[in-house]
Amino acid sequence: MKRINVLSLFDGMSCGQIALERAGIPVENYFASEIDKYAIQITQKNYPDTIQLGDVTKVYGKDLPEIDLLIGGSPCQGFSFAGKGLNFDDPRSKLFFEFVRLKNELEPEHFLLENVNMKKEYKDIISNELGVEPILLDSSLVSAQSRKRMYWTNIPIKSIADKGIVMDDIVEDGYYSTRDKSYCIDANYGKGTNFRRYFYCGSRQLVLENSYVPSLLSKETANDIMHMDGNRWRKLSVLECERLQTVPENYTEGTPAIQQYKMLGNGWTVDVISHIFISMK
Repeated sequence: MKRINVLSLFDGMSCGQIALERAGIPVENYFASEIDKYAIQITQKNYPDTIQLGDVTKVYGKDLPEIDLLIGGSPCQGFSFAGKGLNFDDPRSKLFFEFVRLKNELEPEHFLLENVNMKKEYKDIISNELGVEPILLDSSLVSAQSRKRMYWTNIPIKSIADKGIVMDDIVEDGYYSTRDKSYCIDANYGKGTNFRRYFYCGSRQLVLENSYVPSLLSKETANDIMHMDGNRWRKLSVLECERLQTVPENYTEGTPAIQQYKMLGNGWTVDVISHIFISMK
């Protein structure tokens, strides 16, 4: 297979490069549009040859060579069921149209856009602009994380076999989880320490010491744990979140923990993306 030129918009910590590498797709040039300094730092640490382009609104097709693959996960705050439902009125979600603009300017052989599961009226707008219908995939097939995402692409997507990975497969030694599958890790995961808000409002899972074995893993049991020694329960560690996103261990090391959680929450589940990329072969 020839070495390809890739343009990644909203590149974050460059999960796209991990996925291409894992899929065995050789890359000639990888152009990344990203503005978060911590995400760029992690990208350059792991992939120093990445060509950073900065703000997507200042990226133009005429300044780039022929692009074989255009990828991106445009900001989703205006589309998410968990958000305010601002759809395309949200300036972050309007950035989707930058993906459309560059797709039209570059006419790449392949493209892939990822976003959250959303209302049909928003989904239809994106589908009309890109000319393809999305496929809904859940990261739980390849990870211990329930994470449903929509993928618009002209790459044929084959069905994904369930690997049967559960939380106890990914938690660090000495601990176990209150659930088989983690709830979706988002960019706010590392914020705050209030347990009641963390467990009840955030619908998060606990990680417990092996020495504590509750008879019933429920909200009532968790309420009891809340009043115990805090060393016996905790949130997911950064390493565990890397495992949930199928990112190489310690990939995000070198930035503050809150930034590691943020970029992991904004990132892709790599094994889902690599499964899609394999079809390009």
